[in-house]
Amino acid sequence: MSTPHHSSASDALPVRPVADSEFAEFCRTFGEALLFPSPEEEVESLRAYVDLDRTLAAFDGDRVVGTAMLLSFEATLPGGVRPVAGVSAVGVLPTHRRRGVLTALMRRQLHDVHERGEEAVATLFASEGGIYGRFGYGLGSMLGTVTVHRGEGVLRADAPRDPALRTRMVTPAEAREEAARVHETARLDRVGEFRRNGWWWNRVLRSPGGQDGFGPAKCVVVENDSGAAGYALYRTRQGFDAFGNADSALEVVEVHAVRPAALVRLWEFLLNRDLVGSVTARLRPADDPLLYLLADRHRARWTPNTGFWGRLVDVPRALSERSYAAPVDVVVEVTDAVCPWNRGLWRLHADGDSAHCERTDRPADLSLDVEVLSSAYLGGEPLTGYAAAGLVRQSRPEAVLALSAALTTPTLPHCSVIF
Repeated sequence: MSTPHHSSASDALPVRPVADSEFAEFCRTFGEALLFPSPEEEVESLRAYVDLDRTLAAFDGDRVVGTAMLLSFEATLPGGVRPVAGVSAVGVLPTHRRRGVLTALMRRQLHDVHERGEEAVATLFASEGGIYGRFGYGLGSMLGTVTVHRGEGVLRADAPRDPALRTRMVTPAEAREEAARVHETARLDRVGEFRRNGWWWNRVLRSPGGQDGFGPAKCVVVENDSGAAGYALYRTRQGFDAFGNADSALEVVEVHAVRPAALVRLWEFLLNRDLVGSVTARLRPADDPLLYLLADRHRARWTPNTGFWGRLVDVPRALSERSYAAPVDVVVEVTDAVCPWNRGLWRLHADGDSAHCERTDRPADLSLDVEVLSSAYLGGEPLTGYAAAGLVRQSRPEAVLALSAALTTPTLPHCSVIF
């Protein structure tokens, strides 16, 4: 659905969706802006997946100088699976920075999502975290890299183990259907994970090797007579230390399981390979079960980083669709510099399995910006932390504590694939 052009510092540069004939240039532009190449075969593959109506490009004459697009996801949110707008391919050519191009793209994109009316929440991964707060996106989760060296990967003796489970090594292509079934079940327990269609499985399972000396992706499946209960994708790189001893590296691409015992079997397989000196797992959630399974958690090298970001495009709908960990009845005053329809006083009442959010004339119990609310909404960033930093103003005692407690989720948000 098209929307009127919104004025900005880049009015001289029109913003609109690209035509099919312009898509290759669209890809080259965001590839240059993000410093990665766009091979022709990847452009063709992406074109088959992308809805051109959800692309946006800024044009200088007939040249694409800025890009952004939306991917239509079904993702797990607090309260269930919902449509989510996945923001991707945001970039501006270095020749056109500081001219309001990014602002025009992001504002137009949010207005388009609102006009389309399908999604109440947008999410993204940020290459530079300082960019998106001014457009109302809040950090939804932390993720990290876990590195375990040889001899440090022993799991707890009381970790659940099932002798009926079997381990089978297969190629990623051979495991495709089993992996898809496992992931579709496992993702329902993790806010942020989205349903993967065929294009996404092609991308996840395609790992050509040669990157930093690592070979192509390998796969291990854990199963019993009822079928697959978990899988792991990983790569290996042969190596030796200065004395000629084996010191190879194993890089975990992803691990998913539908039962704790299957997860234990997978990690014991990955952490105890002969000749491997270190195992590194990237894009792991902040509450990664591996950290709790290790017999000596102190030995795990955990390097934190930011995960995905969220943005409430429709505040009352998002809050009404959400589940809550505790009953709550508060009036929230929201400021929003980009989406005026979100501004104002909202009464949130949640009790048991139902929630309702509507405009009200009652005085605010607390006031905050949509960036802060969006961050806390996903359940990974406590509202009390923002309040301690002075970013939430409370006018009724315990209002922040009550809302923060209600917004918690059983697991921390996480998305295992960058989009």
